[in-house]
Amino acid sequence: MIRILAACLFAIFTTSAQAAVEVQDITTSGGFKAWLVEEHSIPFTALEIRFRGGTALDREAKRGEINLMMALLEEGSGDMDAQAFAKARDDLAASYSFNAGMDSVSISAKFLTENRDEAVALLRQAIVEPRFDEDAIERVKGQVYSVIRSAQTDPSEIASTTFYGQAFGAHPYGSSADGTLESVKGLTRDDMFTAYKNAMVKDRVYIGAVGDITAEDLSALIDDLFGDLPQSGPEMPTTVTPAISGGVTVVPYETPQSVVLFGHAGIARDDEDYIPAYIANEIFGGAAESRLMEEVREKRGLTYGIGAYLASYDHANLVVGQFSSANSAVAEAVQVVKDEWAKIVRDGITAEELDIAKTYLTGAYALRFDGNAPIAKILVGMQMVGLSTDYIAKRNDLVNAVTLDEINRVAWDLYDPQNLTFVVVGQPEGLEAE
Repeated sequence: MIRILAACLFAIFTTSAQAAVEVQDITTSGGFKAWLVEEHSIPFTALEIRFRGGTALDREAKRGEINLMMALLEEGSGDMDAQAFAKARDDLAASYSFNAGMDSVSISAKFLTENRDEAVALLRQAIVEPRFDEDAIERVKGQVYSVIRSAQTDPSEIASTTFYGQAFGAHPYGSSADGTLESVKGLTRDDMFTAYKNAMVKDRVYIGAVGDITAEDLSALIDDLFGDLPQSGPEMPTTVTPAISGGVTVVPYETPQSVVLFGHAGIARDDEDYIPAYIANEIFGGAAESRLMEEVREKRGLTYGIGAYLASYDHANLVVGQFSSANSAVAEAVQVVKDEWAKIVRDGITAEELDIAKTYLTGAYALRFDGNAPIAKILVGMQMVGLSTDYIAKRNDLVNAVTLDEINRVAWDLYDPQNLTFVVVGQPEGLEAE
């Protein structure tokens, strides 16, 4: 029966553009808050858990500790080593993933209704009884070393390291969450327990659940999962303003194509102007038919693809874009991006562009809700940025309510040609550092 139902693990809970996602806001007897969407047609549940803080909580000289700790959670817990844990998980047809992000660590779980108790018990064991065995630490360190070495020869990673290092300096955002070969080598088993206690605490947890489970059952599950965690963690990092103020940095690297990362300070997700800013970015650099794609790729053939997005973190905000171009063409491409950055401020957005963007964004929104797990992730993301449970129902109305005057006012504030900063990794012809 388990093998037959295992196929349901990835079955999707679909929702049409007209259908409403009914979100229940529950509070457990233990004081935890969670959002739930009940869907009993398929006997499985997706659970998304995030703890605010993430790799930004790495201690000084311990860069990479939270990333390494999260990778070790499924490498043994309780009385099970890594192999025993993996076998128990597979026997239950359950799925767990443990990930470290810049502003949060996340745990994603999927389990069948018939195995819920056993699957949750195994997950609880991983969360509250990590082993951090020495052999597992060394094995996973080896995997991290490989990632770090690969990044050192990847032009895109070099561009990102340079750009974010310029923007954020000694702030945790200014360096890779993987750490360095030196910092990771120095991490100890004691460091793993400290990182664990700092990253996974009760008062920073956000929970979303979608599937075959009631509010009562979810409440009991949550209290059981998290009741033994520490109550609180260390102070969060300070808010930082990106220290970039225009110009071009060239990082010489032998490659036939240059990688270009560009941007400047952005807008917070909880800013009242975020939705018009989001629409403006969709028009300017977000879609296949954006201005940047039209001017850099379609008209001039300078790249295969280019895009920009709003990077809104907990402690800083950016507008960031990226493209790759032949060394002989990259100087022209950079100039076109500069020209378009100035043009949107000078001339604004047209009514036709706004209408097209609204049609696309409102039509595409429902496509995000294509499975239990994606919906659970959306629920947690909404909580973390302070949205209400009815945001899903009213989001398209908020998009449609944006006026031409409003979006042009926001675009004028958002895009800043004077502070537009480029990092170019390659051998660009005719392009010199500014």
